[in-house]
Amino acid sequence: MKFKFYLRKTSFKKDLDSARLLLLEIEKYKPANFLEVGVYQGVTSRNVCEILNKIHKNNFKFVGIDFFEDRNIDLDNKEMTVKHNKLSNPFKHLLFNLILKKDLNSLNSVKGLLKKFGTSVELLKGSSDVQLPKVDLQNIDFVFLDGGHSYETVSNDLKIITSKLKKNKIIICDDYDQVEYGVKRAVDELKEKVSDIINLNDRLVKIVI
Repeated sequence: MKFKFYLRKTSFKKDLDSARLLLLEIEKYKPANFLEVGVYQGVTSRNVCEILNKIHKNNFKFVGIDFFEDRNIDLDNKEMTVKHNKLSNPFKHLLFNLILKKDLNSLNSVKGLLKKFGTSVELLKGSSDVQLPKVDLQNIDFVFLDGGHSYETVSNDLKIITSKLKKNKIIICDDYDQVEYGVKRAVDELKEKVSDIINLNDRLVKIVI
């Protein structure tokens, strides 16, 4: 399945191989209940929902967590994420920021991108440490973890998720290869606590509960 960008920013734009690899894993496991931590502008969310809808029709559940428009420069610096609404393409910047005055990071904007999937989609606004405990993680089949990248945040997210997910469920973490982030350290600490940890490529790592 082709990964689409929907005129929005995504870190996968410069790494289509990883984007396709993620979609292939989703097609392989066919999860009915999916959680994404770190929705950003909703590009990955939309691609995931398209696959889930193709597999399960309307009988799937997608839950996404993000700060949306409440994120700020201090938060992005702390969590080592670069997620502001400055588009590199001058036409897109003019269209969305100056003409439409549309904040692509906002909750309403992402809801609009995902509205075709109706009640199959639930978006939660706020920090992962507050929102994750609200998710029925025992019913989640597949997690894509791409929220805060500090060691403290990734470690805490994984602690919450792995304590609730059932056996053989899947977590894929993004940016495992970025040594300045805390993803690799947090994931490696799970080696004795989960069934398996598999490097899909340099960037993506799969955790099997």
